[in-house]
Parts: sequence; structure tokens; C-alpha cells
Amino acid sequence: MKTVLCEENNCLSASVDNFDDSEISLSNMATCNLHGEDSPYFAGWEAYRKDPYDEKLNPHGVIQMGLAENTLSFDLMEEWLLVHPEATITSEQGLDSFKELALYQDYHGLPDYRKAMAKFMEALRGYKVKFDPDRIVNAAGSTAANEVLMFCLADAGDVFLVPSPYYPAFARDLRWRTGVEIEPIHCYSSNNFQITKSEVESAFKRAQDLKKKVKGILITNPCNPLGTISSAETLKMLLAFANKKKIHLVCDEIYAGSVFHSPEFHSIAEIVAEENYTPDNVHIVYSLSKDMGLPGFRVGTIYSYNDTVVTAARRMSSFTMISTQTQHLLSTMLSDSEFVNYYIAENKMRLKERHGLIVAGFERAGIKYLKGNAGLFCWVDMSDLLPSKDIEGELKLWKGILYEAKLNISPGSSFKCMEPGWFRVCFAEMSTSTMEVALERLQRFAEQCKNHA
Repeated sequence: MKTVLCEENNCLSASVDNFDDSEISLSNMATCNLHGEDSPYFAGWEAYRKDPYDEKLNPHGVIQMGLAENTLSFDLMEEWLLVHPEATITSEQGLDSFKELALYQDYHGLPDYRKAMAKFMEALRGYKVKFDPDRIVNAAGSTAANEVLMFCLADAGDVFLVPSPYYPAFARDLRWRTGVEIEPIHCYSSNNFQITKSEVESAFKRAQDLKKKVKGILITNPCNPLGTISSAETLKMLLAFANKKKIHLVCDEIYAGSVFHSPEFHSIAEIVAEENYTPDNVHIVYSLSKDMGLPGFRVGTIYSYNDTVVTAARRMSSFTMISTQTQHLLSTMLSDSEFVNYYIAENKMRLKERHGLIVAGFERAGIKYLKGNAGLFCWVDMSDLLPSKDIEGELKLWKGILYEAKLNISPGSSFKCMEPGWFRVCFAEMSTSTMEVALERLQRFAEQCKNHA
């Protein structure tokens, strides 16, 4: 770069004719690929974005079945908002709160909101456990909540054990900025992908053999992508293992209110209460993104039994705050116990009905699936349709489903599944009529695959 004198105003100016951009470097974080966006999981979203299905405007477009989003009960919240205008500062009834909410607030969160969230988390668990509002830490969604916990519990290079198949974006949430590493706890279809003590021990040993420090176990319960829950016995086994190894146990319970069929959901908070002690190594993550279908609100929660973690996470939450306007609206809504109890029951009923419709469609198409009772998705076995029994065959089948059948579903390899041919299919983000179109397409595609086998 050359600096020259500008005669007109007698000032120095820079000439950029010879600028060489190779001189400019970026951070390792900016240039690394640990975010995971090169996964088929995200590629399917991009295909949908470019060619979205619309019943009238684009009937041959891609139908989104790769997004775990719940729109089945929006009408319940919309009806509530119409009769509670005081919940929003944009209404005449809520305008009195505008000035207070517009100014700086304690990053611990509004006290009324933390109380309401604690009560809501109790309601989701059938009031079998109590949550202390003073242990509630706010975060901008479960993405931020999980990352904040990783920053609190581990250092770069440390390892968390995570049962696989697991949520693809954990590569981003747990690893990208923290430097924490994931060691899978392998689960298999032979026992319906249940977590076993032997596989937990194997994962721990693999990490140790690599000279890595294991700092904890993280599970999703109910499980994404399986749509199943962890039994009380499994939770007790994991807690005992964590205690024995002096490591942490993080339970992401983001689907706690989306269990629509037996067996009964057990929160790690119940197990802690039964043991009648307060463990410093147990932490819960929650969000309103799934049970209430509010991912755009960016509402996440950390609940930790560790005082130091609560303090540190609150300090970090200043980087991931929930807007006070959102907290105000939700504290009003979640404090309405009559509405909350009605919403939880009705939402579960709608999820159960929708789940029944989609598995009936799988059966018509001759497609096997894991029997699930929770979440917004099904774990589907399409191994019979694979052109080859390996990941290459799975990805080839996935491309056919995406670009020929025009259905965005997510391949099991994106979830670190060890067995080729499993796919996650979401069912709560679309209308019933759209789901019927999707199931018809899937049935036709499956028949074509079988005919060409």
C-alpha cells in the first residue's frame, strides 16, 4: 500500500492500487470448519430454502421434514395473547411497562420471569420436583445455554461423552468456540439405541487412551433424534458413573414437555431429589423452542446445582441475554397456571395425534421405525432401501429423497449414527395436508427403490 500527498487539500491519503489481500489474516476460529455447516443436515435446509414447497404457489417444491419445530399449538398462544394485551408493551394496556423494560436490567434476568420459568419447568414434570428461581440462569436459547455450560465446566481439549446418535449442531454448540471435544457413547439398534454402562465405560476409556481429560457426560432426554426417553434406571446409572469418576452430568431436557405417550418421562431433577442430596456436578438445560414452539424468541435456561457454576454462568449470560420485553411477555404467560396446564395437555395430545398419522404413513410405505413417545420427529429405518450398506449408500439414498422425492429429511450419519440407513423425520412443523403429500411422495419413492433393487 502506498501513501501519497493529496495536493488539493494538503492531506495524506492511501492508494490501494497495489493492495495484496494475502497480507490480511483471520483468526483460527473464523477459518476452521468445526461449526459443522458442511453437514447434509444443513445442506437439506439450504435445498428447502431455495425451493420451498407451497400447496398453491410451488406444489412440486421441497417439503421441510428436517426441522424440529413445533407449530401445532400456535393457536393456543395466539388466543391467550388476544385476551391478555397487558403482556406486550406494544399494546395500550402494556405501555406502562415500556420505560422500565427499555432501560438496562440486571443480567440475572427479571425476577418475575425466573419465578415463572421455575414454575413452568415444575409443571412440565408433573409438579414432582421443585426448581429454585435463584438457580435459573438465562441464555439466548439452548445453543447458548449449552455453550455457556461448556465454558464453565471444561477447558479447550477436554472431552464430554455424548450418546450417539446425537443432535448434529452439538458440533457447533459444544465445540466450536469452546475447544471442547466430543467422544461418542455408541448406541445400537439391537437394544433400541439405549445407553449402556459398558458403552459409557468404553467411551471413557477411549478418551483416556488419547490422553484426554474427560470432564462430563451430556445427554438429551427426551432424545433428539430418537424420540425416546431415558429410563430412571439409566439416569441413575449415569449419575453413579459421573459421581464415581468425579465428572459432570449435563441433561438437556429441551423436549421435557413433548412426551406424548408412555413410558413416563423422568427428569434428572427427580433422581437428584430421590437421592436426597444436592450434587455439585448435575446441570439441566431447557428452552422454550420446542415445547412451546418459540425458537425465534431465543429463550434458554441453565439450571445448575453448583453455586459456582450459577455465578459464572450468570456473568457469561451478559453475552447471551434474553430481551426484557420477551421476559415480560413470557413471565405473564407462564404465570397463568390455568393456561399452562391446559397448553401442556393439549399440546401433548396434538403431538400424539400427529405422531400416529405419520407412523401410519410409514407402515403403508413398508418403512420400519423406532417406537418413540416424545419429541417432534421419528427415527426411521430405511436400510432396506440402501443401494449399498455403508455411509456412501446412505448419502446416495438421502440425495434421492431430497432431490427426487423433494423431501428434506436428515441422514443418520449427520447424527453420528454407527449404522447406515437411519433417518430423522420431523412431523410437527407442517400442516396435516402437507404431511399427507409428504407421505405419498415417500411411499412412491420407497416403491421405486424396491422395484429397482
